[in-house]
Amino acid sequence: MDEQRKRMTAKRKLEVYLETRQKDANVGEILRRYGLHLNDLRRIERLVEQAALAALKGRRQGPGADVTGGKEYDDLVAELAQKEKALAELTVEYTLLKKSERSGWKIPSMASTSTANGGRR
Repeated sequence: MDEQRKRMTAKRKLEVYLETRQKDANVGEILRRYGLHLNDLRRIERLVEQAALAALKGRRQGPGADVTGGKEYDDLVAELAQKEKALAELTVEYTLLKKSERSGWKIPSMASTSTANGGRR
């Protein structure tokens, strides 16, 4: 038998696991339908148990595992706050520019601002 076996998705493995746990489930028939052996089912059962224990302990594996705490997290929070502040300042500046544009007022550049004429040309 040189047929290659397809990898099962996590969702499919869970389906097999739940289906075999049903009351009066014919495990042999379920395994035949999915093209699995009893050893495959035992491996799936171990994976489900490990995942459940990891979830109950509150530990995640893979990307995003360390969601809070640590210097990297604190640095990212500080950077986010800094960017939010800069965005708020730019929003105010943009709003002022739009208002001055609508009213016909020219906002002078910093180099040509004169206090004698109130900042207008």
